[in-house]
Amino acid sequence: MSNRILRVAAPLLLVSSILSGCASTSSSGDAVLNQGNWPLCSLIGGLAGGGLGSIESSAWAAGGAALGAIAGGLICYAQDGDEDSDGVFDRRDTCPNTPSGKTVGVNGCPAPSYPQVAQSAPPAAQDEVIVLSDQGEVLFAFDSAELTPAAQSALAEVAGRLSGASMVSVKVVGHTDSVGSEDYNQRLSERRAKSVAGYLASQGVPRDKLSTEGFGESQPVADNGSEEGRAKNRRVEIHVDR
Repeated sequence: MSNRILRVAAPLLLVSSILSGCASTSSSGDAVLNQGNWPLCSLIGGLAGGGLGSIESSAWAAGGAALGAIAGGLICYAQDGDEDSDGVFDRRDTCPNTPSGKTVGVNGCPAPSYPQVAQSAPPAAQDEVIVLSDQGEVLFAFDSAELTPAAQSALAEVAGRLSGASMVSVKVVGHTDSVGSEDYNQRLSERRAKSVAGYLASQGVPRDKLSTEGFGESQPVADNGSEEGRAKNRRVEIHVDR
């Protein structure tokens, strides 16, 4: 009995070895055979099994052919290949011949690609110079650093623009017209700059970011020979560094 089993097993093992080697090389030598070739493998297995079985008897030939055909088909089907080298076995590859280097999904088809949306950087915060002068509403009481109600209202609005982490510093610069002595106007411009800075601080602008400077009558922007020109020169500049 054991001899008969051995005689059955030997042809099957030999057929399996032949077909395994066959399934590892394609006809062109550059890719493995896939499940599409299982009929050919079954035929080869049947012929090989039948031929080996005929050594024993005609009955063995028929059985060997049947077993060889089954074994051949199963071996070739199981040893699936990847003919287009996309990383998906041919048995599951529903998109054969995918171009080399193309990213594919689990079914072997090219993965969908979506256009890259450029992330636009937020606009950089801009430095700013805010100018308040007597040309519109009068900023200070006559010959004084006391703010008028109109000036306080304007500065409260300015303070609302001086918040946020982007603000680095705020410098308040005072200027006067040429009426009076140069020395007096210098001191007056400094006092007025400090008055504005103090009011901005009361409106929430951090004191550690505030500084002041006065230039007196030394930097006019208009002709001091006219009232209109002098009103333009009596001004406060708020330099915002962001």
